[in-house]
Amino acid sequence: MLIQWFPGHMTKTKRMIEEHLKAVDVVAELLDARIPVSSANPMVEELVSGKPRIIILNKADLANPRATDQWISYYEKKGIPVLPMSVGNSKNKKKLLQVIRDTAEPILAKWKRRGMKSRSVRLMILGIPNVGKSSLINFLAGTAATRTANTPGQTRGKQWVRLSEGLDLLDTPGVLWPKFDDQTAALRLAATGAIAGDVFNASEVVAELMSSLGKTSPEILKEQYNIENPDQDPQVLLEQAGRRRGCLLPGGNIDFDRAEMVVLRDFRNGKLGRITLDPIPEGKDE
Repeated sequence: MLIQWFPGHMTKTKRMIEEHLKAVDVVAELLDARIPVSSANPMVEELVSGKPRIIILNKADLANPRATDQWISYYEKKGIPVLPMSVGNSKNKKKLLQVIRDTAEPILAKWKRRGMKSRSVRLMILGIPNVGKSSLINFLAGTAATRTANTPGQTRGKQWVRLSEGLDLLDTPGVLWPKFDDQTAALRLAATGAIAGDVFNASEVVAELMSSLGKTSPEILKEQYNIENPDQDPQVLLEQAGRRRGCLLPGGNIDFDRAEMVVLRDFRNGKLGRITLDPIPEGKDE
């Protein structure tokens, strides 16, 4: 399975992102809390080019909370502010705005030292497709947010959202390309629904999902699908899950196509519980 992002497409995207970045002071990188590595763009640090960056672990309500705490510690050791997020939670919104303000504080202090006229700090949200960028922008902006364009001191043609006094958000998410050359990452992206169903092989995706669950969450396989031994071939695990869910053909054989869709749906809608598929990279926790 290959994710269809071609060199020309990537070059055009990179150029557009770089143009947007010239207009902002702080960058928020949006990751899926269930797959922080798989949902990261491979060139984000180069693209951000030294600008203050925060990481938002979106869909944290679907991720394993213990694993999320480990990921927070991992990024904080790298000096990157990080916040778990569930769109729709007003407390999350307040916390995020505060993290953004704290991250922007050195910028404001520098302007003051240099005697520069103060203006609103500008924020941009970056992330690969389908990790929730537009939903987050709408959540932060709210229905009463003021959108302005072509105002003095702002980049022509760009729309901004006033999040709070002294903080503006670029009303266009930066859409980055995913890790198309990492097969495991691609399969995990597909499992979360970040890749459209017509560009991946469902059998491969479910095999990776069952294998990951067998290693990280064997108790879930037992509870949900009555699988006593998770250390088996993924196809065997799927067969047991399909039988448990009643995915049977006439004669009692397993309907594997249906079983695959059932397992994917169970994972995506949280029926299996809160699950994180990406482990902390070994030897990279410092």
